Amino acid sequence: MKRRHFLGAALAGTATLLTSQHEGITAPDSGKPVDLSERIPLGKGGVMVSRIGFGTGMRGYHRRSNQTRMGVEKLHDLLRYAYDQGISYFDSADLYGTHPDIIAALKDVDRGKITVVSKIWWHKGGLPEQERLDADVLVDRFLTELQTDYLDLVHLHCVTDANWPEQLAKQMDLLDQVKERGKIRAHGVSVHAIPALEVAAEHPWVDAVHTRINPFGDKMDGKPEEVVPILQKMHANGKGVTGMKLIGEGAYRDDPKKKEESVRYVYNLGCVDTCIVGFENRNEIDEVKTLVAKALAEGG
Repeated sequence: MKRRHFLGAALAGTATLLTSQHEGITAPDSGKPVDLSERIPLGKGGVMVSRIGFGTGMRGYHRRSNQTRMGVEKLHDLLRYAYDQGISYFDSADLYGTHPDIIAALKDVDRGKITVVSKIWWHKGGLPEQERLDADVLVDRFLTELQTDYLDLVHLHCVTDANWPEQLAKQMDLLDQVKERGKIRAHGVSVHAIPALEVAAEHPWVDAVHTRINPFGDKMDGKPEEVVPILQKMHANGKGVTGMKLIGEGAYRDDPKKKEESVRYVYNLGCVDTCIVGFENRNEIDEVKTLVAKALAEGG
């Protein structure tokens, strides 16, 4: 499948520049270099991600989020800054309204150098439209909005019930079809309840999952000791695991000790491939980078 550049040809020398920026980041107190720009497998579905992802849906609803509310210029600057710092995993959703922002911010980046996720909102409410269109129609619109030939990953957004495979069987079949056509590389679910997570860990249709995880149980589906064994099973089954709520949906923003503890805990679980964070300024990106580098170095 032909890979399209985002709105134009890639800048000459970009790869060399990025390598020089990210190579050999040294984690504090470790002396061990950690390359945070390294792309790693998201499970066994063939999708590659950076060790930190940029979530564009902080308090996202009705195609608005904290990221869109900061204004186009600031958001685009922040998205580009994240990429220049080695973050190449970008999480979006129809619910957030950030498809146009990702494309505009990364217009000169080769498509193959970034990973783009979107999500299909199937619940009532949440979007201006009353009607919920089928997954194949929505994927075509997402591709147009992102000006790309394919999406790396598409999730069914916010599953909560154990019977979600029955509820969403038609949409799952349609996503299988668009995957066969090369329009998406992988599919899965973003999960917001333990019963749904348990099913996702075993279901053969699931390539990857977004799941809420931190050591304190904040904004999570259950206590960490309940969630982690499910994630271990999921990871052992070859499914990609992306952690959400690493900073407790901003709850630890002003608590450095708690933030560091959360990053260390999640990145050393061994069953979470990467985490997305809803960054709102450059300092947050810099701080999380430092904490992740330290956690990875300590974990060996």
